[in-house]
Amino acid sequence: MPTFPDNTVLIPIDMQQAFDAAPWPRRWNERLDENGLALLAAWRAAGRPIIHVCHDSVEPGSTLRPEAAGHAFRPGFAPREGEPLVTKSVNAAFIGTDLDLRLRRIGAETVVLFGVSTDMCVSTSVRVGANMGYRVILVEDACDCFDLPDGEGGTIPARDVHRAHVATLRHEFATVLRTADVVALP
Repeated sequence: MPTFPDNTVLIPIDMQQAFDAAPWPRRWNERLDENGLALLAAWRAAGRPIIHVCHDSVEPGSTLRPEAAGHAFRPGFAPREGEPLVTKSVNAAFIGTDLDLRLRRIGAETVVLFGVSTDMCVSTSVRVGANMGYRVILVEDACDCFDLPDGEGGTIPARDVHRAHVATLRHEFATVLRTADVVALP
């Protein structure tokens, strides 16, 4: 099992309330909040850095627009005092934000990511982060995604979408761990 340097940064991605209601399709991970809150508690107890990421949509009518009720953080996921917030309007937490600068200022080389959705903002952030030279850890059981139309009249179940994306990320971009393994690390 790997160990983490003290300045390893936990990055929760898009832990927002909008994903619990229409127009968003069905999600699969009933333990998303439980696992995400366990990661936050472990990082806070260890005094390690956390940088929160949320999606500020610029699309008209989006449930993730800053003025929409769904833009709010899920219960327990709002940044606490001293925990920075990075806002983005695209899928990658590194694009059009100061996330890379913030990480470099604290000398972080390892980042631990989780959130919504596995196949979009989480996956894109993992890929970009790895391409920028960060050691990326993906906490797969603290991620969630949605049923996905297959373009042929059918639907790919969310769990299958998640599994395929995690497999791709594990193959080339990230070390993939589970919540219990991450919170048990020194």
